[in-house]
Amino acid sequence: PGVYFFRNRTGVPLYIGKSINLRARVLSHLRTPEEMAMLNQARSVDFVCTAGEIGALLLESRLIKQYQPVYNAQLKYVAESYAIGLKDGGTRLQAVGRSETVLDDAACLYGLFVSRHAAQTGLLDLVRRHRLCPALLGLETCTHGRACFAHQIGRCQGACVGNESHFAHFNRLQTALEQLDAGIWPYGGPIGIVETQDRWRQVHVVDRWSYLGSLEGRQKKIPLPAHRLIDIDTYKILAGPLADGQLRISPCLVRQNAAYYVEGSTGEHVPGD
Repeated sequence: PGVYFFRNRTGVPLYIGKSINLRARVLSHLRTPEEMAMLNQARSVDFVCTAGEIGALLLESRLIKQYQPVYNAQLKYVAESYAIGLKDGGTRLQAVGRSETVLDDAACLYGLFVSRHAAQTGLLDLVRRHRLCPALLGLETCTHGRACFAHQIGRCQGACVGNESHFAHFNRLQTALEQLDAGIWPYGGPIGIVETQDRWRQVHVVDRWSYLGSLEGRQKKIPLPAHRLIDIDTYKILAGPLADGQLRISPCLVRQNAAYYVEGSTGEHVPGD
């Protein structure tokens, strides 16, 4: 398994791909007439091995975004993603995933949505399910002293007319948002996904759908990047296998100072480990 590169005469990647069998996949390109334009410009092929398919998928996605190869049509850009943002006791929608929005600055962002419309729909559903007040959240306007429409039809507990304190309403809102966030990233922090190939072991470090890199060797550290972006492609790669219990999670991922590492040796696969 791994990632391969078709490079031009100056070494710039023309195409980046992944496979569980690098040799067979590269040979298939050489036999495909539709790829002749890329092959005519290619002067070399090289590759990076990974311990498994998940590592290849994560690395391919990151490298395509990094190098923007001309013949890659997919995975070239970090798709826009959206979350529900909490600010000043109210809510607002805020896009996450852009270069100017990093996870360290997103402590009050909840959920992960593929579009602004999906985020707006998710927010309205959250308000309905938890009987929150749309007027207090800026989703509905009503005359001062009058109940919001949701309260009139029994879908609001009355924070807009004093039947519920703003403090109690805010606490219920926070609980609802935290439950939403827990469903999107059901871990207390970063996780390490373990893959092995013979005696080779890699630990892929992921934090809130941001792939930070892969650990291998004795206590090799991954420095924390300046910008950690929520990546929808990483979500698509990992969400299903994680939910189905198909992936092995490292129990010994450690954050120390400005780096992540795995305690002990990650370079060897110990039977029964």
